[in-house]
Amino acid sequence: MAGPRELPPDEVLVQRLRDGDEETFALVLDSWSGGMVRLAMSFVSTKDSAEETVQDTWLAVIRGIDGFEGRASLKTWVYRILVNTAKARGAKESRTVPFASLLPEEEGPTVDAERFRATGEPYAGHWVAGQEPRPWHIPEDHVLRGEVREVIAEAIDELPPRLRTVITLRDVAGYGSEEVCSLLEISPGNQRVLLHRGRALLRRKLESYLSGAHDIAGGRGRA
Repeated sequence: MAGPRELPPDEVLVQRLRDGDEETFALVLDSWSGGMVRLAMSFVSTKDSAEETVQDTWLAVIRGIDGFEGRASLKTWVYRILVNTAKARGAKESRTVPFASLLPEEEGPTVDAERFRATGEPYAGHWVAGQEPRPWHIPEDHVLRGEVREVIAEAIDELPPRLRTVITLRDVAGYGSEEVCSLLEISPGNQRVLLHRGRALLRRKLESYLSGAHDIAGGRGRA
C-alpha cells in the first residue's frame, strides 16, 4: 500500500495554491485535515462542528492565500486560521475557555502520591520500589502495535480540552514550543505546564495497557 505523499517546499506549495492547482490543494487537504479536526475538537462541541470548522478554514485559506506573506510556515499560517476559526465557533457554542490559568480539572497531582516515599521515611519524595516509571517498548506484534495507536488516540481524546490542544500541537502535529505559544497566545511557562500535565496524564492512562500488552507479547513468545 502506498504511503503518504511528501509535500513540496512551502514556496512551491504556495505558488501552486495561488495558481489554483487542484491536485496540490487535495494533497495538502488530505495531509493536514486529520490533525486539524483533532485540534478543532479542543475548541468546539462535536466532531461535526470540528469538521465544519476545518472546512471553513480551508475556504479562508483559498480566499487568503494571495495575502500569505511567508512570515511563518504555510502550515503554521493555516493552523493559526484554524485556531481563530475554532475559537470563534467555540465562543458561539459557549465552549471556548481561556488558556491563561489552570482549570479545576487540570489541577492536582499528575502522579498518585502513594507512589512516592512519605515524609519521615528514608529518601522521602523518591519513588517507592517498583512504582517508578518503566521504559515503554512498543510491541513488535503488528496487531498490538495497531492497538497501541488506538489506545493513544483514545487517551488523547479523553484529555481535558486545553491539555489535548497542546498535546495535539506538540506531539501529533510536531510544532515547537514557540509556535504553540504563538498559535494559542499563551506564555512559555503556561505551555510547559499544560504539556507536562497532558503527557503525565497520557502516561498514567497508558501504563496499565502497555504492561498488559507486554505480558501478552511475552506469553506469545513463550508459546
